[in-house]
Amino acid sequence: MNFLGVDQVKAKYAIETHGLTKKFNGVTAVDHVFFNVKEGEIFGLLGPNGAGKSTTIRMLCTLSTPTDGTATIGGHDIVKHDSKVRELVGLVSEKMIMYDRLTARENLKFFGKLYNIPNDVMEKRIKELLKLVHMEKWQNKEVGTFSSGMKQRINVIRALLNMPKVLFLDEPTLGLDPQSSSEIREFVHKINRERGITIILTTHMMVEADTLCDRIGIMDYGKIVALDTPLNLKKMVSNGSVFELNISNLNNKMLSRIKSLKYVKSIARENETRIKVHAKGDETFDDIVDKIRANNGKIVSINSLEPTLEDVFLHLTGHEVREHVSKQAVSGLHRHGGGAKPRIR
Repeated sequence: MNFLGVDQVKAKYAIETHGLTKKFNGVTAVDHVFFNVKEGEIFGLLGPNGAGKSTTIRMLCTLSTPTDGTATIGGHDIVKHDSKVRELVGLVSEKMIMYDRLTARENLKFFGKLYNIPNDVMEKRIKELLKLVHMEKWQNKEVGTFSSGMKQRINVIRALLNMPKVLFLDEPTLGLDPQSSSEIREFVHKINRERGITIILTTHMMVEADTLCDRIGIMDYGKIVALDTPLNLKKMVSNGSVFELNISNLNNKMLSRIKSLKYVKSIARENETRIKVHAKGDETFDDIVDKIRANNGKIVSINSLEPTLEDVFLHLTGHEVREHVSKQAVSGLHRHGGGAKPRIR
């Protein structure tokens, strides 16, 4: 693959970070992060809103300057050689960057001109990219008439116009319906497999990370708390058992009693009647049932579950992603007098 206007630098990794840190008014959003990404890899940053994923991406794309530490893209320092880095990367941010009154083709041509791509090269590239996402027949339709999934397909190929070596996808399926989300994930796999583009994906969706990523860095409070393949991460909690229990008269006192058991590692309430318990061994199961019955609990159903990435997150941080996001929203309302909370992402 050719990368326009880029002097190739021999680098061991597509991305290397060294103590990457970002502070806003004394608040640490990204806290001395270290990770490397191999060429051609799909690497995920998984964590709740506010974990520092998007801030990390913004620094790597040269949109924000690190407070401390550094990083390289294709061997180029993100601060010292920021112009070279921008030639190497493409970014699909959470917000779609397109003009509704322009057609799909007109949008792509507009952004292609910003990259100073020659007209003949640009025409060929737009045709190729539209075909890649099966949008040729809608190329002359205004983007404002598209569904969210169709818009996101155009949004993704917009970031491929400069033929980047590294593509950053920040929450690419946020707000999309299940079918559109599946199509975007399939497309991400396709461009990685067929074009060898290194992809960095941020998400708080466990299924998305598990489906797409070769390796995952789990972020919480600005730090990388674990980094490995999805399989190896799930092995971290495979030395125990995960049970899902449906209890018709579940209450906080009962939850507290279950949590007090010696071999219960964590417990999460999923709704009014259902809990997920991660225990150290199978022998704990009988103790859990006895404790529920001793507190007059009525068990409707019990399921033994395979560990998931959410179980890993719970094991590492002591709270689920959903719980973390919910607490952030509530604490934000309290701190800011009921107004919208300024988010550090």
